[in-house]
Amino acid sequence: MNEMKKPINWLILLLLAVGTVLILRHDALGGSSAARGTFHTNRGYIFGTVYKTTYQYKTDIQPLIEARLHDVDNSLSPFNDHSVITRINNGQDMQTDSLFRTVWRKADEVWRLTGGAFDITCAPLVNAWGFGFRTSAFPDSAVIDSLLAFVGMDKVRLDGTRVVRRDPRTLFDCSAIAKGFGSDCVAALYDSLGIRNYMIEIGGEVVVHGTNPKGNAWRIGINRPTDDSLSLSTELDTILTLTDCALATSGNYRNFYVRDGRRYAHTVDPRHGYPVQHAVLSATVIAPTCMEADALATSFMVIGADSARQIVDARPSLRAYLILAAPDDTTRYTTLRLGHWPDGALSAFGAIKN
Repeated sequence: MNEMKKPINWLILLLLAVGTVLILRHDALGGSSAARGTFHTNRGYIFGTVYKTTYQYKTDIQPLIEARLHDVDNSLSPFNDHSVITRINNGQDMQTDSLFRTVWRKADEVWRLTGGAFDITCAPLVNAWGFGFRTSAFPDSAVIDSLLAFVGMDKVRLDGTRVVRRDPRTLFDCSAIAKGFGSDCVAALYDSLGIRNYMIEIGGEVVVHGTNPKGNAWRIGINRPTDDSLSLSTELDTILTLTDCALATSGNYRNFYVRDGRRYAHTVDPRHGYPVQHAVLSATVIAPTCMEADALATSFMVIGADSARQIVDARPSLRAYLILAAPDDTTRYTTLRLGHWPDGALSAFGAIKN
């Protein structure tokens, strides 16, 4: 009898051990939904646009979220008279903060990757065309040529904590990367608090992690490229089903003006000084971080579909969804997927070309 009890006891111990491992694994993955708290949704205004975030936590932490966003605004907003970037643009010799330096390093990386198509020194050009933080008269070719003399990341450097410029007329504008970086900063806040399920959106730049309140992956809509300078249209071209990644969209169909019968879009090619005029109407990029997605989405608007494909094909961590004007110059358009798209990641309403 005693010999028969040994295997039974060992079996019981084994089952208990397995149960303990499963419980520990469950705790490691976040525990029960009740333990993680309820979902909260906060909205507000930052960087000249609106933000929205939904997250699962035991309490509402909007004050912490807004404090983090204002840290970014105080570093990188050219519309903030007291920000680090504004004081540098005004010629003050000052130390940059860690937020500024993080964005600078990524901006320099993307500048090199895109052959200068993404450039945070393009502020004089953007201002000249009427889309920046300083107003200017409509430029002619002579003005553009003169501005190009002090535009380019090769004309500036970061020496420790200070920015060094060859020409004091070089100005910085991080608008094409700062909103994405702001979303990353809020995501870092959530991660530090152990928040596992969240969505963050700042002006269309998005970070998602875990699941939504229904327990599913997050669904992010991509707008159709209709002329909509007031941002009133909500018609979707597709819905992306995503988690544990970042997304950013850049488009020329909302921020533009018409002069002498010609349309001028807000995306300026810093290599040549003029607004882009090719077929890409909008570019959506999925990347590990939102500041990378933000910078690349703007870059793809500048370099076009073929060069965007080369960049995405060389980097498995990237995906892109481009909306292109029809070649016959009608109101129709086509869409293009770049990179590897898992099954179920995309529910398309429009035509898709691989």
